[in-house]
Amino acid sequence: MNKLGCDCEPANPELVKQSVENMPQAQRLAQMTEFFKVIGDDTRLRILASLRGQELCVSDIANVVDMSKSAVSHQLRVLSAAGLVKGRRKGKNVYYSLDDEHVEEIFSDAMEHVTHRHGEL
Repeated sequence: MNKLGCDCEPANPELVKQSVENMPQAQRLAQMTEFFKVIGDDTRLRILASLRGQELCVSDIANVVDMSKSAVSHQLRVLSAAGLVKGRRKGKNVYYSLDDEHVEEIFSDAMEHVTHRHGEL
């Protein structure tokens, strides 16, 4: 029995060994889990979609996603804490954008994957 409680013999011990060696550390997996929890919300995904390739203030985002400014602000705080969006103050307004090219790539890759799996809408 292995340390996780598996009571079966591996069909390919070398591949199992390689997979175990390449497994991310538990802390990194926990960070990834939190990341996917944050982006796994329809509202937050719509906010991210609204910010692709542009900067918008809370009022503009609220209009795009058809939500109150306070609800959008709350979601922006969650997205900002997760490092997915950043804000830039200009006068009384804060303009939000995607934090970096990785966020854009993750969104684009997810869109490409679901389009490939489910076709165009």
